[in-house]
Amino acid sequence: MFFIVSKIFWLIAEPVALLLGVGVVGVLLGFTRFARVGRAVVAFSIITLAIALLTPLGALLLRPLEERFPQPSVSAAEPTGIIVLGGALDEARSEARGEDILTGDGARLTTGLKLALRYPNARLVFTGGAANLSGEEPAEAIGVRKLWLALGAPEGRVSFEARSRNTWENALFTLDLLQPGPNDKWLLVTSAWHMPRAVGIFRRVGFNVTPYSVAYRTFGDRRDWFVSAMPEKVAMLDFAVREYVGLLAYRLTGKTSELFPAP
Repeated sequence: MFFIVSKIFWLIAEPVALLLGVGVVGVLLGFTRFARVGRAVVAFSIITLAIALLTPLGALLLRPLEERFPQPSVSAAEPTGIIVLGGALDEARSEARGEDILTGDGARLTTGLKLALRYPNARLVFTGGAANLSGEEPAEAIGVRKLWLALGAPEGRVSFEARSRNTWENALFTLDLLQPGPNDKWLLVTSAWHMPRAVGIFRRVGFNVTPYSVAYRTFGDRRDWFVSAMPEKVAMLDFAVREYVGLLAYRLTGKTSELFPAP
């Protein structure tokens, strides 16, 4: 039920779409006896959209998420394994086009494979099924398996979990698959903006992981305040709002023990 509610909620609550919808409601109210209210609603929508799209608001919100967990030292001891979270391969479009099409978070896959080649004794685990509401799309793990093996992944050290639909299920099913020992060290590879929630969820199920953030969307310096590309601004705002809402929802439903997990 949580998965279904979260998917439906985000169809409605995506920031730019929501503000546009509010503006349309305001316009429609303008043709009724609530015209004055309608004008106020339209003004609110336009002003809020302007703030969201003409200022570095998205970067301002995203930076704290991406900088929450520093990268582990490259000289650290070899880990027991590497866990890569789904969301990096557009499986439906890849299947339709007959080629591997990565999402903006494709660095999850490339970095996971690089780490597996760097650490010759570590296991490599991918966790990700079909995350759409219909459940009719193929599991992401199927496409990732083909891609990794084609790129030279060590088949004997690679495992795949294909049932999970969200990060909570990623953690639960991966824990069940790996049965980690108390002294094991597992690197968790996911996008930097997603890492705080991912770490909180894995901790909640009793799986202690070391964050390895990838797919940064901000520069981490003054250039973030001068991003001019509108699609980039929309994407940063979308991911930031999604994660803050997710952090709150997962905390309220007991799926994390902290509102904003920290190192």
